[in-house]
Amino acid sequence: MSKKIIALMALVLITGIMATNVTAQSKKVAKDGAAMQTKDKSVATRVITNGTKIVMHFGSTEIPGILNDSKTAQALIKNLPYTVHMNRYSHDFCGIVPARDFPHNESEVHYGWLNGDIDYATDGPYFTILFEDEEASERYGNQVNIGVITCPLEKISSLKGSFDVRIELAQ
Repeated sequence: MSKKIIALMALVLITGIMATNVTAQSKKVAKDGAAMQTKDKSVATRVITNGTKIVMHFGSTEIPGILNDSKTAQALIKNLPYTVHMNRYSHDFCGIVPARDFPHNESEVHYGWLNGDIDYATDGPYFTILFEDEEASERYGNQVNIGVITCPLEKISSLKGSFDVRIELAQ
């Protein structure tokens, strides 16, 4: 009887290890396939050259950005101008948004972010602008990148408090 229990425990342990390895190998992260720059830490890590230029108004402070061609970004563009109430946290500004306004493709969902990313977090649902801690971000899942800010990260990281952020097409 004890040999059967030991064999069963070994089988459960091996299965768990194999499942962990498969999960670790198939985990999609923010940097996978991303065009990046890593020399200048004062600006966004992700580089988007073709996209739709936007401006996000945090009171009198304007934060420029560029949206990519993801399904989620395209839905946001169709709804511009768009206003979302956002609060500052340790590494981002974040606001709750109606999920119906932000459709997404499951293939675009990943773990983590790159500094300067504009993301939609499917589990919130949250609209978020991430400005630091990319090196520790892969523990956070359910992220869809929709763009980047195109100004120094310090311009947004220096803001404090809560804002009704108006997002509009850049002129």
